[in-house]
Amino acid sequence: MNGCVPEPEQAWTVGTAPGIFPSIGHGIALFRRPLEFLNSLPAQGDLVEIRLGPQRAWMVCHPELVHRMLRDTRTFDKGGPQYERLRALMGDGVVTCPHAQHRRQRRLLQPTFRPAGVAAQTDAMAEEAESLCRDWRSGQRIDVSAATLGLTTRLISRLLLSDSLSPAAADEVRHCLAAIVRGLFVRTVVPVDALFRLPTPANRRYRRAVERVRVLIDDAVAERRRGTPRDDLLGLLLAAAEADAGGIPVSDREVHDQLVSLLLTGSESPSMCLASAFSLLARHPEVERRLHAEVDIVLAGRLPDVDDLPRLVYTRSVLTETLRHSPPGWLFTRVTTRETELAGQPLPRGTTVLYSPYLLHHDPASFPEPDRFLPERWLAGETAAGPHGALIPFAAGSRKCIGDLFSMAEMTVALATVAGRWRLRHPAGRVAPPRPGATLGPRSLTMICTARTDAPGGTAPHAVALAPGSPTAASGPEKTRRDGDNGVHHA
Repeated sequence: MNGCVPEPEQAWTVGTAPGIFPSIGHGIALFRRPLEFLNSLPAQGDLVEIRLGPQRAWMVCHPELVHRMLRDTRTFDKGGPQYERLRALMGDGVVTCPHAQHRRQRRLLQPTFRPAGVAAQTDAMAEEAESLCRDWRSGQRIDVSAATLGLTTRLISRLLLSDSLSPAAADEVRHCLAAIVRGLFVRTVVPVDALFRLPTPANRRYRRAVERVRVLIDDAVAERRRGTPRDDLLGLLLAAAEADAGGIPVSDREVHDQLVSLLLTGSESPSMCLASAFSLLARHPEVERRLHAEVDIVLAGRLPDVDDLPRLVYTRSVLTETLRHSPPGWLFTRVTTRETELAGQPLPRGTTVLYSPYLLHHDPASFPEPDRFLPERWLAGETAAGPHGALIPFAAGSRKCIGDLFSMAEMTVALATVAGRWRLRHPAGRVAPPRPGATLGPRSLTMICTARTDAPGGTAPHAVALAPGSPTAASGPEKTRRDGDNGVHHA
């Protein structure tokens, strides 16, 4: 990858505690066939040892064990190669900080991500989504990956920084993100620091991108300090830094780390999910038709607002199934802080333990026909997280993603806005599968857009009806006013 990945000489081996199974292939499979490798592990047991050269770790393959691990953050702390690399990039913000610092940081940042705060951002989400596709023309080829990343970068920067990050700076952040994400995965799984100090083009691009993001954030903070206070996350952090609360002070470094970590994670993951959703809809026209029917009835051609979100039931189900089928966050690590056990296997202090939402989401024991794209799984009668709580796109426990409500709201608004106006189709030829990196999703997705009214069999908004028995059809086309906090909770 990027010309700087060696082919490891040692083999991956898998097994259930306490034994080791014979070799199933070289470590290069992690780069070339990571999803197939993950899917092979549950057959070996609920807790599987994997090894790359001298590095050993344990992959947790059963959702109940994963939840046990995620609930015990004191024992299974954020750490391992993944978080070592992320801390070098993001510092010790809420995404990467160790257990001892997390509770204080979460409490500090939580007000920005409460339901009422997210609801207040819905109009901005709709405005940005409408701006995204306003200038599209039927037959035009659209770089969907770039478009969705640009959208989510603008939205998270508005939440964090209001207008302190100019449109040009936000676009530069988007370009930097692409270079950073390409470099993060290999830095996570190849434990050879010397490789990344070599002056290769890929290493230079990565370092330049990281430095440029840091400079852009520092410039935004400096501008805010000189200007008017604003009601956003940066304003909250600066107010906490100036207050004498008698606790641990908020330093300039922490302000920087929180902004960088939330900007990067809040841009990349939802953009990957949206791009995956558009790709999957194009390959499943029956799902797309039902989505269009719901959007036409609920919105009738206008932009969504916060009161529409609870009524976009099938739209939300499409996104939930996308998060199951192609979770942007697909592989995570933890490190034991003391001697413990899991599934009867003793784990010494300092053991690296991994879990994979992709693995859990594609285990047929939890989700029959796991490779099929079936949003109906999440309609009435289905459990919210699947059997054994196997659906964990935002993690679980006290370290569940702080931005899950915001992400679900922005993706629902964006998908409904675009789907109300456009169909997106793959060009002729083979559709490339999702490409795992630091996140999972299409990184160079080009699609052809067609205005809904121009497409064969196209319908004007508000002119179609849902199938009988649809949850939205039952509610009728009239817009129902609801409390402003509704509709931003992850199903």
